[in-house]
Amino acid sequence: MSLPQLSLSAARNLHLAAQGLLKKPRRRAQPADILSTVQRMSLLQIDTINIVARSPYLVLFSRLGNYPPQWLDNALSRGELMEYWAHEACFLPRSDFALVRHRMLSPGKMGWKYRQEWMHEHAAEIEQLIAHIQEKGPVRSADFEHPRKGASGWWEWKPHKRHLEGLFTSGKVMVVERRNFQRVYDLTHRVMPHWDDRRDLLTQESAEAIMLENSAQSLGIFRPQWLADYYRLRQPVLKPLLEKWQREQRVIPVTVETLGDMWLHTDLRPLLPQAQEGKLQATHSVVLSPFDPVVWDRKRAEQLFNFSYRLECYTPAPKRQYGYFVLPLLHKGQLVGRMDAKMHRKTGTLEIIAFYLEDGVKMTATLEKGLTSAINDFALWQGAFIVTLGRLPDGLFMSCRSGWETGTP
Repeated sequence: MSLPQLSLSAARNLHLAAQGLLKKPRRRAQPADILSTVQRMSLLQIDTINIVARSPYLVLFSRLGNYPPQWLDNALSRGELMEYWAHEACFLPRSDFALVRHRMLSPGKMGWKYRQEWMHEHAAEIEQLIAHIQEKGPVRSADFEHPRKGASGWWEWKPHKRHLEGLFTSGKVMVVERRNFQRVYDLTHRVMPHWDDRRDLLTQESAEAIMLENSAQSLGIFRPQWLADYYRLRQPVLKPLLEKWQREQRVIPVTVETLGDMWLHTDLRPLLPQAQEGKLQATHSVVLSPFDPVVWDRKRAEQLFNFSYRLECYTPAPKRQYGYFVLPLLHKGQLVGRMDAKMHRKTGTLEIIAFYLEDGVKMTATLEKGLTSAINDFALWQGAFIVTLGRLPDGLFMSCRSGWETGTP
């Protein structure tokens, strides 16, 4: 029996459907949407760069539209979400604690994220820190930044941040909330009082099998080599697993234009006939984060969207091609461009430093309308009432340049 045939455009739209990015939200966001959106993606990567919105808030905005960023903080403090190393540092549903617990119990395998020598060398101070949290309650590293002059005691010493990060990676403490985006830590046994390693622990093999299926579900359509990166797994032998999933009807083999053989997760089976007929339409135009799951695997983004992307904030300014913190732009199923932007919060100004269209993307009235709407929505969510425009491609936004510069996004 021949495999279902899909165009590259249809494959992109199936992936965006799985990610919640195919169409603009039909209703106003609700607080419960934070958890359901993270569950849909499996993971929400954390990054602290704040030149525009911090990445996790922006990833949610791309899917939910205008929502109060505090909702993400609230979902963490209510215990719906947790933080741990997954793709990188990520929010994930707290119900997935079992998936990462084996990593916590083998922190020596976590590379630079855990320094065994440091934890041994400072064992006495770390035990005092644990005792302090046990007695006084949750702490931030900032609580210990200023030593008490003239006093003696463990709090006079400053490497608390490394202590807490080591305890976090080894699963002794968990993040229970964020204050001004600073982590607040409490002891894991208080956060997860009903958890028992002897009863509840998954083996690494079992946990990673679930991670791989989560990856397949969140990607929607995938090449086998795309799966492991989602949770930063070592590339496993996937042929037996995919054959098992196929027997269990969890995945469907398909063939995609230019990409060849791929797999479709069964959750997307209802959309397959539309996709085959070219009737699965993407309507969303939106600003993405550099750490959005759609683009965080740079090889996948290049193969699926023909979008070559790298973050240049760690590149010396003279060597940057596009800018410091460049945001991909999604329009109707294509990554059509990118913009280097900065939010000036004191003046309520969103500065678009530079704007680039991808090679081969032609400016049309529909594209201009979609991107203008996407940037307007982004500016309003950021609280900007002025948008200033810097370097632009020829013909782009000339009709709305004056309106934006006079403070009417």
